[in-house]
Amino acid sequence: MCSGRVDMSFILRAFSKGIDGVFIGACHLNECNYVTHGNFQTLNMVLLFRRILEYVGINPERLRIRFMSGAEANVFVESVNDFVKTIRGIGPLGKPEGMDKSTIEAKLAEIAKLIPYLKVAKREKLAQRLDSHEEYEKYEDVFTKEEVKQLLEEVVSYYIDPKKCQACMTCARRCPVDAIISVKGQIHIIDQDKCIKCGTCIQVCPPRFAAITKLVGEPVPPPPPEDQRAVVRKGKEG
Repeated sequence: MCSGRVDMSFILRAFSKGIDGVFIGACHLNECNYVTHGNFQTLNMVLLFRRILEYVGINPERLRIRFMSGAEANVFVESVNDFVKTIRGIGPLGKPEGMDKSTIEAKLAEIAKLIPYLKVAKREKLAQRLDSHEEYEKYEDVFTKEEVKQLLEEVVSYYIDPKKCQACMTCARRCPVDAIISVKGQIHIIDQDKCIKCGTCIQVCPPRFAAITKLVGEPVPPPPPEDQRAVVRKGKEG
């Protein structure tokens, strides 16, 4: 019922399946029925995602949000008709962009992997409340091209240094998505496919070990082979 429940993954899935345009209808700003003001979050999400579409080469006009009440049928009809007209003018997804279906799917699949990271990295801006009821286009620079380019090209990753890990299991217990492979007495491994890059692991790793490194825009070193994961306790080498 709330536009705040529209997730980035829903938009990605629609475009991945070949939908030509996505229209989101939301309540008027500052008129939330659930006092959550989720429509502000959706507006910010749309502003961010339009920049992401632009970054991957898809016309950002294919995604639109408009604000209206349930009693404004005329506004809904006019908004949808205008959007349909816009999309017909742009053309089928991929054709004016010069990309085939498989290329679009591949690009969006890479973005899909980053959704948890995007939410964490931009959580403050995604939660902010813009202070006007005006058309949202004036806020296009809430997320700039340069900002989004840096966000997508300098992705943060976390890596457990096998020489420093003491298998204390603190990071594994505190990871919110169980992305750390932990076995008693063995060096811990971060499952990069499950990791949402929230940074909890580096925050809770005991300072005396400092086993976790934050990497920015660089590949994560491969984990040691399974037969080389036994922990050598500090002070017991040799």
